[in-house]
Amino acid sequence: MTAPDTSRLPLVVAGAGLIGRRHIELIRASSRARLCAVVDPMPATAAFAEQLGVPLFASLEDMFARQASLQAAGVILATPNHLHVPGALLCARHGLAALIEKPVAHSLEAGRELADALQGSTVPMLVGHHRRHSSTLQLALQAITSGQLGRVVTVMGSAQFYKPDSYFEQGPWRTKAGGGPILINLIHEMDNLRYLCGEIESVHAVASNAVRGYEVEDSAVMTLKFASGALGTFTLSDTVASPRSWEQTSGEEASYPRYPSEDCYFVAGTKGSLAVPTLRTWSYAAGGQEPGWWTPFVEQKLPVDAIDPLAAQLAHFCDLIEGRAAPIISVTDALQSLLAVEAVRHSIATGRTVALQDLI
Repeated sequence: MTAPDTSRLPLVVAGAGLIGRRHIELIRASSRARLCAVVDPMPATAAFAEQLGVPLFASLEDMFARQASLQAAGVILATPNHLHVPGALLCARHGLAALIEKPVAHSLEAGRELADALQGSTVPMLVGHHRRHSSTLQLALQAITSGQLGRVVTVMGSAQFYKPDSYFEQGPWRTKAGGGPILINLIHEMDNLRYLCGEIESVHAVASNAVRGYEVEDSAVMTLKFASGALGTFTLSDTVASPRSWEQTSGEEASYPRYPSEDCYFVAGTKGSLAVPTLRTWSYAAGGQEPGWWTPFVEQKLPVDAIDPLAAQLAHFCDLIEGRAAPIISVTDALQSLLAVEAVRHSIATGRTVALQDLI
């Protein structure tokens, strides 16, 4: 048997579903990490692990019983949502770094349990909101924080797409409460908006199931108030023939058709505005005529070198393990995105504006 490459960080992937296998693919292509084990209880995973040439464990407990021989440096938790917190707590108890897939927890209560348990801990923990590693999103953030747009006043966002009928036929649970776009898709959007525009103070939302008629919503519209005073609107639907979603505009995932002329966010400030992900900007010329609606804009497009954000996330996780960086998104930070989604749900249920502070 070939001796393991000790120059690369040995990582365990827990969960061999779609996202887990994507993580495995990236680890195997990495010059900094190597796969040392897979954790998954499904019998069908045995052949997959054998093909990879790594040991398979049915549980994290079983894996940790062999940690002395594995000498893993970190664990990627690509397990079902309700297992994120128990897995992270187990990693923390064993002093092993973890990358926790998003959402950080399946409920606010579980997320708070994890955050409380990690207080004072030095074990590196990263939450897998991989879009934060997008070069496009980071360049947009840089444009906003540099003052290029002036003071941000409004933001418009969209996650509008069409989930085929087969999506619901293959997973009938998706037609029931908890299976709609608010809990499945909105967590990504709330994190993106927080990353770009700062903390969300309150939300007011309405939802509808008028098109599909399922128990769960198929569309929702929300208004957002940010702590900065900026206001936002966001439209979410999984039943419209629309290209205006991050997946269909950013080009991050090759399995989605891409519409490179479309945007899913528009951030407007007192000095200029920015469309994302095309990174088109509109601003007034310095030293020109008085700014106003009769004054023409200078239109530009920010240059960006596109990268695979999941690969960048893996590199960042390696940096965390080696003590070279702080997490780009911690458990406490990720919990705020989950809190924003919970506020949306509360607003829909009550018909009222919900302050995030009231849910803490």
